[in-house]
Order: sequence, then structure tokens, then C-alpha cells
Amino acid sequence: MQPIDLLTSTPNGLFSPLGGFFIDPLRPVERALITHAHSDHARPGHRAVMATRETLEIMAVRCGEGFAGATQVAVPGERQEINGVTVTFVPAGHVLGSAQIVVEAHGTRIVVSGDYKRARDPTCAPYELVPCDIFITEATFGLPVFRHPDAGSEIRKLLASLRVFPDRAHLVGVYALGKAQRVIALLREAGYDRPIHVHGALERLCALYAAQGVALGEIRKVTPGRSRGIDPAFAGEIVLCPPGQIQDLWTRRFPDPLSSFASGWMRVRARARQRGVELPLVISDHCDWDGLTETIRETGASEVWVTHGEEDALVHWCGTLGIKARPLHLVGYGDEEEALTPPPQEAQELR
Repeated sequence: MQPIDLLTSTPNGLFSPLGGFFIDPLRPVERALITHAHSDHARPGHRAVMATRETLEIMAVRCGEGFAGATQVAVPGERQEINGVTVTFVPAGHVLGSAQIVVEAHGTRIVVSGDYKRARDPTCAPYELVPCDIFITEATFGLPVFRHPDAGSEIRKLLASLRVFPDRAHLVGVYALGKAQRVIALLREAGYDRPIHVHGALERLCALYAAQGVALGEIRKVTPGRSRGIDPAFAGEIVLCPPGQIQDLWTRRFPDPLSSFASGWMRVRARARQRGVELPLVISDHCDWDGLTETIRETGASEVWVTHGEEDALVHWCGTLGIKARPLHLVGYGDEEEALTPPPQEAQELR
């Protein structure tokens, strides 16, 4: 059996000819296995979806209860057979419910990473390494320039800014799924016990995380829409919102707002300046260059496929180690913050 019989790249995403299923397909299909609930990987309309319980619950919140014809819970670590192919979901450390998908048949093991990180995150299960023959990895931050600092040190920068500018509201741009909850949890770990204010588009996912036992403390919703004037009650407070809302009319209620943005892209200062970000926070839910290369080494894979991101640099690095590698050039994947259209339920909250 050739690896392409077990898993191959198609215009609709990764497909298993032997198993008859897609992984994170771009368009509706008969059977989809979903690595995690970010909108560039988890799309509605499939006839059947298999994913972790948390991912299915998040998809229901983001896309509506009828997002798929049928759903099946994948228990992490539990092996399941699909048309003679063994499938196992293993924690990816990206966001709540995120998983790598291990695909095996006839002595060949392929691991599809989905999006993943090796850094500690109090809001989700940590990444688990799986030795394999072929490792299919993302490369969102697949350039040597991307080396992420400790997330706790970035949170300390935010708290230091609050002390220096107690009269300014601190608006922090965060992605609705994963980053918002991680930033809140890290603030709580750092001893910040004041209420944290959130844009309405973040509220339901924060409630879902809290229901899963993630300690977020007191969360207060800030009603979207135009304000009648500056509200001094927000001075010295932390307000989380989608990145696209930082420059919105919605922010006029806040006293002398200081704009911040939590993202791995804030390593690129030109991006921070372009967005008008005063306080860039380099907090990423993806592996940096060292994390990507370390993971490839540790899997022991003799072959690497790179799905999306900075593919060429990572493929070249593999070649220098004698690892066979190729880019898949999959279109339609990437950081959710770059997406132009939010999931349906969150789009309503932005109106």
C-alpha cells in the first residue's frame, strides 16, 4: 500500500481513499473528521462529522445546532475503525478540544497535526507527541524569525501597563476561540482578580469554557453598538474584543483607550504599527519555529507534508536533515484572525 492510498491531498483538503473520509474539508462532504473548531478547519454542512466532544459543542455554538447531518464523539486516545482504517484523536494543545488525527493501516502511520502548540496553556489539554512514518504539519509561523516568548511575560507587560496608565482603558484584541480564554486564564494565574470585560462576540465561548471547568473568574459583557459618551468606569480596566473591533465606533465609550493585540504576528513590529497597536503581546496558539522543528525531529517521521503557512522554509529545513518533505499548498487554511468572515453566530454579535 502506498501512503496516498491512506491519505492524499485534494482541492477539498486531505482525503483517505481507503477510509472514505476527509480531514478538515473545505466544502461539505459525506464524512468529515475535524481537528478543532476554528472556522478555517471546521465548516458546517457535512453529512457526518467526527470530532472531540468539546469541538462538537463549540461548533454548535458557533454554527448552530444543525451544523451537520450527524455527529460522532471521538474520545481522545480511543482507536476507532473506519472502513479498515484505524483513527485516533490525540490532544494537539491548540485550543479546547483540539486534536491531532492519527491514521493507520497496513503498518503505515500518518499523523495529521491540525493546528498545534507545545507551550503550556491552562485552558486545554497539552500536546501529546505521536511517533509516526509521515507527519503532516502546519507551518503558520514556519520561519526562524518567529520565536515566541513565554506567554506569562507578555501578560506581565499588560499588567505593568495598567499600573503606568491607570486612567486608560486597555483594549486587547483577541480571537474569540482559544485566545480570549487563554488570556483571561493567564491573567487570573498572574493574580488579576478584577472583572474582565468582553465584547458580546466573545461571551458565549467564554461561558462554554467556564462550563468545561476552565477558571475564568468574573466576566462582564460590554454591549455592542454606539455609545452616548465616554464611560469613566472603564478607566484602568481590561476589555477584550475581536481584533477588528479595536478601531470600531464601539470603542468610543472607553476613556483614552490603549490598543493591544495578543497574537504571534505581533512579533512582526510592522504588523503592530499597521494595526495601530500600542501594546503588542506576542501570545500565540501555534508552534513557533523551534517548536515546529523540535516536533518534527521528535516524531521520528521519515517524511513530512506541510499543509499551510510558511511551507517552503520548513520543507527546506527538513531537506537539510535528510527528511523527505513536500508542501501541499492547501488553500483555505490559516490563522482564523486573517479570515474575512466570522462564524454565523458571532457575526450576529458584531452587528
